[in-house]
Amino acid sequence: MTRDRRSANPTRARRWLRTMRARDPREAHRAATPLELLFDLCFVVAVAQAAAQLHHHVTEAHLGVGLLGYAMVFFTIWWAWMNFTWFASAYDTDDVAYRLLTLLQMAGALVLAAGVPAAATSYDFTVITIGYVVMRVALVAQWLRVARQDATGRPAGIRYAVGIMVVQAGWLVRLALPHPWDYTGFAVLVVAELLVPMWAEFRGTATSWHPGHISERYGLFTIIVLGEVIFASLASIQSTLSEHGVSGQMLLIAAGGLILVLTMWWIYFMGPDAALSTPRIALLWGYAHYLLFAAVAALGAGLQVAVDVAVHRAHVAATTATFAVAVPLAGFLLVMCWLRRLTHTGLAHPSLMVTGAVIVLVLALATPVLGVGGVILSIGIAAAATLTAALVATHRDGVPHPPPEAR
Repeated sequence: MTRDRRSANPTRARRWLRTMRARDPREAHRAATPLELLFDLCFVVAVAQAAAQLHHHVTEAHLGVGLLGYAMVFFTIWWAWMNFTWFASAYDTDDVAYRLLTLLQMAGALVLAAGVPAAATSYDFTVITIGYVVMRVALVAQWLRVARQDATGRPAGIRYAVGIMVVQAGWLVRLALPHPWDYTGFAVLVVAELLVPMWAEFRGTATSWHPGHISERYGLFTIIVLGEVIFASLASIQSTLSEHGVSGQMLLIAAGGLILVLTMWWIYFMGPDAALSTPRIALLWGYAHYLLFAAVAALGAGLQVAVDVAVHRAHVAATTATFAVAVPLAGFLLVMCWLRRLTHTGLAHPSLMVTGAVIVLVLALATPVLGVGGVILSIGIAAAATLTAALVATHRDGVPHPPPEAR
């Protein structure tokens, strides 16, 4: 009788408490919720902080420190986001308990964002680890709820809860490690984090994540990161224009940067959604997005470096600035090529992306001839040409579809 009352009044059930059972992976019209979108916005604050620190280090010619710090910090951001995203796809009950635990994870994300500058500059992960603990405790509570209330998902829920707690204890121990053992500890813990889902998903019944929902969630986060690139680049250009006025170099950088953002968006969303047919393919696809998200955010930092070089307020060579744009773009194109091959969707000739990546890297070498602005615009045109070639080839040969077993 209780179940009937809840079915008759789903709004009341959402407000208070619902049994946490796996959602149907074939559920029609499954879409991201307002809570998930708010969650993403909290994380884009951390992404913006990471990109800002990368911009600062590259501008000050601290390339090695900047890249290592960026890679380490971005992993913590991406991994925390990814863990919530996949859990929500399988077990979003949208009741009070679920919402409160999700809001607690958001608070942890903001603490994590506050610790990004110290981590990126001096590799001090104390604040980030505190934020991470808050997020992981909330996620463990969610998985324990699954283990208690969902008989089918109990084995995976227990494995996730145990795995997360053990690795989180490792992150706390890492804070006490002397240098350089803290680096070794970080690498070991990264591997351990990546292995937890493999252990949980491949030993028994996998969680019932929704392929279409996951694809949408990753797409939305890509858009948000691209939006951060636009905002950061615009702020840098606007500040420069107010100080130095309009210049030809600035107009070229602005035009090239806009073309790059629009082209990257089009390339990512070209063709059908990814066919996440098996847990193995889904995990590989999800893991590869670390490189993709990091490349998109790094491109925004690169455009800011290009602006600084154009007005002579950076301590790096002009070629460094153009490579700061070309390398992330090339990485984005290569990852997109691999993702399309992995899921058999979207492009008739994914190898065109490889050609485009090579071209943009070669163009960066022409900085002494074309100048920073000229190279940035040329890279944008090359990216647009790569997209055009892919569209023409796909239209001519037909968009590849997933094999029958993937549909």
